[in-house]
Amino acid sequence: MQITFASYNIRKAVGLDGRRDPERIVAVLREMDADIVALQEADRRFGRRAAALPGHLIEHATDYQIAPLAMTADGMAWHGNALLVRRGMAITAVRPITLPMLEPRGALCAEVSVGAGATIRVVGMHLCLTGLHRWGQLRAVQANVATGAPCPTVLLGDFNEWSRRGGSLRALRPDWQLPWLGRSYPAGAPLGPLDRIIASPEWRCLAAGVHRSALSAVASDHLPVMARLALP
Repeated sequence: MQITFASYNIRKAVGLDGRRDPERIVAVLREMDADIVALQEADRRFGRRAAALPGHLIEHATDYQIAPLAMTADGMAWHGNALLVRRGMAITAVRPITLPMLEPRGALCAEVSVGAGATIRVVGMHLCLTGLHRWGQLRAVQANVATGAPCPTVLLGDFNEWSRRGGSLRALRPDWQLPWLGRSYPAGAPLGPLDRIIASPEWRCLAAGVHRSALSAVASDHLPVMARLALP
């Protein structure tokens, strides 16, 4: 069984040209054609905190369903985190994960039935700018995941970690896999590997990288990252 995962900080759909263009973000999502996508900064920050990608746009222009956990009536996300799951896969459970934080941050965990009786766990997150807090947040995510029934798990998100394998990433269990995706930030001239896809030991990584295209280079200040993972 092969599943393609992606993570994308969409910056509230505001591109490097200063334009808010949800349809451009949707076009990048269609380019990637991943099965499961974690979005960060998916809601606007002020006012009614409306979804940066309107629900009708997701429904009519993509093959995705939105994991149902939003902080506001007009939003689509939990502390900016949203999960998109391809139709045909069943979202069987969704819950927030409380993170120790200095600034508003959160994580979103979903269990997804992917066919043939298999269930996987997906966690989307946007971690703190401060290294010490990122360490504690990764510990909190792992502790939360460990409370559920064992199943293959993938952590997706903007980890705000510039180190390739060090820094706060050392808070991860040593058997978790950190495929090298490449540098994703800033989109115009990437310097930092801030966006990550991390897999539990059950997975085998078949391909991984940054999605670069004419659209993704301007649609947000982050480039999206992708990984194709396989289960035995």
